Amino acid sequence: MLDVTVIEDPEAAAVSLDPIRARLLAELAAGPASAAMLAGRVGLPRQKVNYHLKALERHGLVELAGERRKGNVTERLMRATAASYVISPLALAAVQPDPDRFRDQLSARWLLALGARLVRDVGSLITGATKARKGLATYALDGEVRFASATERAAFIQELTAGVTSLIRKYDAPDAEGGRDHRIVVAVHPTLKQTELE
Repeated sequence: MLDVTVIEDPEAAAVSLDPIRARLLAELAAGPASAAMLAGRVGLPRQKVNYHLKALERHGLVELAGERRKGNVTERLMRATAASYVISPLALAAVQPDPDRFRDQLSARWLLALGARLVRDVGSLITGATKARKGLATYALDGEVRFASATERAAFIQELTAGVTSLIRKYDAPDAEGGRDHRIVVAVHPTLKQTELE
């Protein structure tokens, strides 16, 4: 099971957003289960659970983990294909955010468009690397800082911009034969309080 997978297909996204199917995905992320086992957990008839499992399986969100005999019946044990799922903006391709339409480094909406592009691009890279059975070289840095004031935050952003720009100038080799372009995204936003996450 993958830790996280990106859903790019609109139909798979719709299937995963159904509340019953989302609940089944959560149950199966915890471990393999049969339709009968899940029926007891989610309070639905086994046949209805089976119907939803087949829809999830058709879109690659769950897979067969094994089979076991129970009396005269062979039970299929299903498992989620990932512990968690992210829906790519490709699922809504016609209306996906485009950060190139509007560039404003201080806009939260532009940051959101950049984040959406990050999900879309890295999701597509993961899909391609998986199909090609190759690794994918990425890097991420995550941290928190408490600023004493808005002035300090502005100074930090100014220094961060200068530092990253200097590194880009130093290592950018646009004419390098065989080189590969890489996207760099640096974001600063307020940390959500626990109450905002609930």
